[in-house]
Amino acid sequence: MLHWKRLLLLGFLSWLVPFAISFLAFPLKRANAPLFGTLMTLVVLMTAGVVFRVYFQNRAVSVCEAVLVGGLWTIANLALDYPMFAYGPMKMTAANYYSEIGLAYLIFPAFALGAAGLVSSQRAGSAGHEAIH
Repeated sequence: MLHWKRLLLLGFLSWLVPFAISFLAFPLKRANAPLFGTLMTLVVLMTAGVVFRVYFQNRAVSVCEAVLVGGLWTIANLALDYPMFAYGPMKMTAANYYSEIGLAYLIFPAFALGAAGLVSSQRAGSAGHEAIH
């Protein structure tokens, strides 16, 4: 069962944290664009780790729910982000936005799939291990 209030708040934070850091680090993009891109990928990945941990705090992790939440956060990030880059001062085309920024938000469902899958396999391994002993 989705926890909507937590999902929406953390979805907003999953966008706000990388956006704020990118704003602060933007001068680096002019000096070293590849370094800026790597930094922002790491920021999105670390943000994903934190928001998923908070979302599933004190509750069971389900692979289906984790991937659904990651997908919803991807949609929320794109909905909050794209208008600023397409209609704001940068005036990016859709192709430029998705190739430079938008695809990175797929980190959320990808991270969710891997992390929740790991938790599930550990749970299954632990249950199997207990049955052996």
